[in-house]
Amino acid sequence: MTTAATSHVNPVIVIAVVLSAILEVLDSTIVNVALPHIQAAFGATTDQATWILTSYIVSAVVVMPLTGFVARRIGRRRLILTAVTGFAAMSVMCGLSWSLETIVAFRLAQGMFGAFLIPLSQSILFDSFPREKRGQAMGIFGLGVVVAPVLGPTVGALLTEYFSWRMVFFVNLPVAAMALLLLAGELPDDETEDVKIDWKGLAMLAVGIGCLQFVLDQGETKDWLSSRVIQMTVIASVLGALGFVIHALTSKNSVVDLRLFADRNFALCNLIIAGFAISLFGGIAILPTFVQSLLNYPVIDSGLLFIPRGLTAGLSMVATGAVLVTRFDPRMLAGIGLLLTAIGNFMLGALNLNAGFWQLAWPGAVSGLGMGLVFVPMSILAFESISKTRQDEASGLFNVTRQLGSSVGISIVGTWVVRGLQTNTAALSQNVTPYNPAAQAYLQPLGLTPDSAEGAAILGQEISRQAEMISYLTVFNNLGVMALATIPLLFFCRAQKPGTQAAVQAH
Repeated sequence: MTTAATSHVNPVIVIAVVLSAILEVLDSTIVNVALPHIQAAFGATTDQATWILTSYIVSAVVVMPLTGFVARRIGRRRLILTAVTGFAAMSVMCGLSWSLETIVAFRLAQGMFGAFLIPLSQSILFDSFPREKRGQAMGIFGLGVVVAPVLGPTVGALLTEYFSWRMVFFVNLPVAAMALLLLAGELPDDETEDVKIDWKGLAMLAVGIGCLQFVLDQGETKDWLSSRVIQMTVIASVLGALGFVIHALTSKNSVVDLRLFADRNFALCNLIIAGFAISLFGGIAILPTFVQSLLNYPVIDSGLLFIPRGLTAGLSMVATGAVLVTRFDPRMLAGIGLLLTAIGNFMLGALNLNAGFWQLAWPGAVSGLGMGLVFVPMSILAFESISKTRQDEASGLFNVTRQLGSSVGISIVGTWVVRGLQTNTAALSQNVTPYNPAAQAYLQPLGLTPDSAEGAAILGQEISRQAEMISYLTVFNNLGVMALATIPLLFFCRAQKPGTQAAVQAH
């Protein structure tokens, strides 16, 4: 189905697939900043508005593992052209939406089209570059996949503040048009296969992954297992996942080949990239809320905080892909990257309520350096032994794992913040009484006492602020520990020595 990579790399195809990747990943974070404005425009509650995000993510996660199957059936070229066109069309419809119901429906369809873009872009890049230059391919790919979502909040903040929330959808059009034009002109036709549709496996996969993503997105809002809806969804997810695994391992025509995980590197790299995504995207998800709600940063400044992270991430991607992976053991590079990710989180976990802009931005810059050092080596190690005919399918699974890791990170940090706030408020309140000298000293400059109504109100507000701050700091430190805990898995990965013939020979 695919042609062997030659020493000549077509730069047009490289640009086209990176633009295709940027379409999907940018849209996954750019909408977050505009969500309050969309909520106000449609008079929706917070719970209802979250469906604008949930619908997109659920549909994308369900469809993404099917990339290899659909690419074999209709062809890689036709699939990516259809995906870019459909994504652009749904972006327009999202921007023109007239109600909450319509934007959720269009986001659902947008996620289905967008699901194919990342895996296809990655596998096309792999085929476009000779094996010894895969580091460069993944460095370029990482610029789109990892740097774009980091800068998404900045772009979303600027568009929402100076134009309209609808622009966060319309901004996709020029990117999609350029990608479509380049792909149509340069991407060659490929062969198709008469693959039988595994409807039974497809249904179980959709239930298993879709319900899991729903639980991760809505669990905190609905108080997890206290909700009957979450209970039933968890049961459905477990049954769907178990049924699919059994079916996939016993069927010759499974819609997704789980035997790919028999490859040790592929299985381990999936675990590592999931842990990395939890640590990285969990922190990225709560940083805007942290600085806006607690430190009173305006939305523009909260978006600008991500620029240093994006710049260092871009530098790291290019340097790692072009130079470092050819000279150093990729496992060592990934270990350093995970360490930098942990350090960035620990730096955020050491802040106080008086933190300035650069105190908040520098930790992101440190984590940004770690992004390229993790993503590029992990992508190379994961596909080290995967044949060309299975790259589309493997890429789909690898990116589903990354997406689920991101969802788990976002979900658990939300839970940690809320529950930490409750615990910390109760603990701090026990020590603040009208007879506490510290409380009396705090109110004395204001001419108030702890037993007065106004004094008690001020103390209550300060307790709430301190409790929330402690909660956020605990979350950042937990995410740092998560990154560190992933490092030992690297020792079990196999890697060829840089520069050896075995490391660069083609399949």
